[in-house]
Amino acid sequence: MELIKKLAVLADAAKYDASCASSGAGKRNSLRSGGIGSTEGMGICHSYTPDGRCVSLLKILLTNFCIYDCAYCVNRVSSNVQRARFTPAEVVALTLDFYKRNYIEGLFLSSGIIRNGDYTMEQLVAVARSLREEHKFRGYIHLKTIPEASPELLAAAGLYADRLSINVELPTSEGLAALAPEKDLPGIRSAMGELRWRIEESKEARGGGAPGTTKPKALPTKKSPKAPRFAPAGQSTQMIVGADAADDRTILDASANLYGNFRLRRVYYSAFSPIPDAPSRLPPRAPPLAREHRIYQADWLLRFYGFEVDEIAPRDSASTMLDLDIDPKLAWALRHPERFPVDINRAPKEMLLRVPGLGTRNVQRIIASRRSGALRADDLARLRVPLRKVLPFVLLPDHHPQQQLDDPRRLRQHLQRPPTQIGLFD
Repeated sequence: MELIKKLAVLADAAKYDASCASSGAGKRNSLRSGGIGSTEGMGICHSYTPDGRCVSLLKILLTNFCIYDCAYCVNRVSSNVQRARFTPAEVVALTLDFYKRNYIEGLFLSSGIIRNGDYTMEQLVAVARSLREEHKFRGYIHLKTIPEASPELLAAAGLYADRLSINVELPTSEGLAALAPEKDLPGIRSAMGELRWRIEESKEARGGGAPGTTKPKALPTKKSPKAPRFAPAGQSTQMIVGADAADDRTILDASANLYGNFRLRRVYYSAFSPIPDAPSRLPPRAPPLAREHRIYQADWLLRFYGFEVDEIAPRDSASTMLDLDIDPKLAWALRHPERFPVDINRAPKEMLLRVPGLGTRNVQRIIASRRSGALRADDLARLRVPLRKVLPFVLLPDHHPQQQLDDPRRLRQHLQRPPTQIGLFD
């Protein structure tokens, strides 16, 4: 098969993997790399770093041949799809060619399982090793890691890749057993634990210290070569939403557990997409895209806003699903009107973060600005705060929400976006 045809097949096969991002990787300057590209084409995906840079990655599979028969996967062994396979040398050549043409800044490489986990992982590591050692490639590399691979291969992958990821696929062992019986959740978690240990060991050896510790000041000594980096952008994972019976609370519980136990940088969520010739045990249609969006919002609350799962999806509630009509923070605020109004000029950061409509950047700006004097409604507008959403929950020298918080149901109707008519071609 011609290389361009392989690229078409294997770039299309990679589109189902949502965990393609370069956040957490440091900037690299190279005289030969120039600026970053922003082009449309086969295998090009765009991600955004925390500082707002758009990063283009070549996103492909090494092969879509696979010995596993995961029901939700279009590349499962029983699927009737066109198959293709790159050699490691072909992936290296494509990456360098795209990079030199300024189309991409890095590589996202995943693969179906061929022969066994070790053999597949060897092929993935061979690509990264060749790029780093033979071609001195300084761009970003994200490798999808095979959990069944040996610890030695996982260790080798981390020496060449900026980020590693192992997909848990589904939030429960029951769901995995039903839809992907060849996969083993304890084995996946064991591999994640191996990566966490190596990442933290590398940081400590390089002088960063383990998370939550303070590095003591050392006496001046002779300079020694630093320990090698190991996956400096950390590890991530992906969960499919809507392929099994798991509710939103179960998904968030699983994510909180992964963040706490394995220090993941991200959990990505991918709404189940019906595939051709799907087994009957899969749902006939995809879940609402709004569900995936709400879970991402809830994930953000867990990571950056100090919320717990029980606050976002209360266990004493009859519903185990997130509200699709309003965002999870607004839903929490409407359940707890007794916590409001919040005094913008006196409230601590932790409480400001719980005000609907206030993001982390807005809170930072408010705290910095109020040192110079009491903030009023006009000041919030200048700080680009969404007043319509924020004002019912805050107290200002020139504003009081009055009785708005006395009727959460009416306030919800006021803040909820009105339904819109779907266009003919939407």
